[in-house]
Amino acid sequence: MDRTGEPDLRDWIRTHLDPLEERDAIQGGVRSDYDLNPQRPREVGPLTPASVLIGLVEREAGYSVLLTRRSDTLRKHTGQIALPGGRRDPGETPWETALREAQEEVGLDPAFVSLAGLSTPYQTGTGFLITPVVGFVNAGFTLTPNPDEVADVFETPFGFLMDPQNHEQHERTLPTGERRRFYAMNYEERFIWGATAGILRALYDRLYGAAFA
Repeated sequence: MDRTGEPDLRDWIRTHLDPLEERDAIQGGVRSDYDLNPQRPREVGPLTPASVLIGLVEREAGYSVLLTRRSDTLRKHTGQIALPGGRRDPGETPWETALREAQEEVGLDPAFVSLAGLSTPYQTGTGFLITPVVGFVNAGFTLTPNPDEVADVFETPFGFLMDPQNHEQHERTLPTGERRRFYAMNYEERFIWGATAGILRALYDRLYGAAFA
């Protein structure tokens, strides 16, 4: 059921998210890069906590999601599409991390974000445990991307990202010869894939109750 155009979307989304409180992500359920690659050996040792902000912006045509393209000068994940976010500093809550990182990366003032709740945690194959924080970005905000981290910031329609017809499964062969499967979403000239697409797919499953496939 498509609810992206309903006026009470904010309240409806909040009812499908976890509250803003600390939790044991592993006990509460977690999605991961391994969902489509069960044969892949899992990381051994403690995971590095991180957070991302799924920032929903209300536009005349409906809600959209803030996304970035990572700088071409970064050492890792160069040029990839990402949600604003990063590793958690000691003493921070997941939502404090998400808001801080969004401000550092794209200049989003936290005062313009109304937090809605937490989506399903996501474990990456590189040893991070990411808490997605969902928030509504209120009118009047401005963005100033940090060129050291972000090459571009843009919006993608929420309805497009929450349409399972746009959730493609791709496969790549690594230099080691190992084959990896991952979710991807193609929007115009943007290729959203990997952990970012996995996090958005997990949000879709949480909101719309789709069975994992």
